[in-house]
Amino acid sequence: MPSIKDVQSPPIKTISSREVYRNPWTRVREDVIERENGTRGIYGVMDKDPACIVIPLEQTPEGDFLWLVRQYRYTVGDTFFELPQGGWETAEVDPEELARGELREETGLLVDRMTHLTDLWIAYGAMRQIHHVYLAEGLTHGETERDPEEQDMTVHRVPVSEFEAMLLDGRVMDNCTASAWGVYRVWRDRRDVVREA
Repeated sequence: MPSIKDVQSPPIKTISSREVYRNPWTRVREDVIERENGTRGIYGVMDKDPACIVIPLEQTPEGDFLWLVRQYRYTVGDTFFELPQGGWETAEVDPEELARGELREETGLLVDRMTHLTDLWIAYGAMRQIHHVYLAEGLTHGETERDPEEQDMTVHRVPVSEFEAMLLDGRVMDNCTASAWGVYRVWRDRRDVVREA
């Protein structure tokens, strides 16, 4: 994964950094920065531990289906469908174990095959959090184990064609869900080209 160390000369330099807020899920820091032209400013950064997003895909003779969760998102005051996702509030975590765990906790689904598709930064204009993107196949049902703040969450089996319509009609507005699905479509198309070659 590319990092700041790969940049020859970063255009912004950190002069100082101080943490201004912390809770079990989030840390907020305020950095004094200096740009290439010598001007200084303040950069507010939210630091969060690694997270994952899972694409639970069920392929059947009747068609392809996704398992989505639906929950209220306080920050925007509305309820939406999205792919299962989350983190464990720890920096040291095995990404696949995290993905399997989050999927089971939120949906009760157990996974036979996990495929790591890529890693994405979430909202990196203001936040530092990596999102591990996984495809989950070979699904069986188990019990959920949701966090207290997820008690309103419901689980839905949705045809892929319906899910893609939901991306356009406002029922899915989570950019992480849309990004993960786009990555999966690119991965799937490239895999299919290789298979046909």
